Amino acid sequence: MNETKPWYLSRTIWASMVTIAATAASMMGYPLGDIDSAAVSEGLLQAITAISGLIAIFGRVNARSRIQ
Repeated sequence: MNETKPWYLSRTIWASMVTIAATAASMMGYPLGDIDSAAVSEGLLQAITAISGLIAIFGRVNARSRIQ
């Protein structure tokens, strides 16, 4: 495993964040019995990936210098 990727593309990180958020919400009294944590993590990862792509395109369009 020599390849690297940004932290926000890690499914493990997103699953952990969803677990922490669900636990915190449950401790505060919010009912979360029917939430599918895997589906929430996957949805967040897809949203972050889409946003990342849009930022990359926007950055390239507004760049002031050429890529060599």
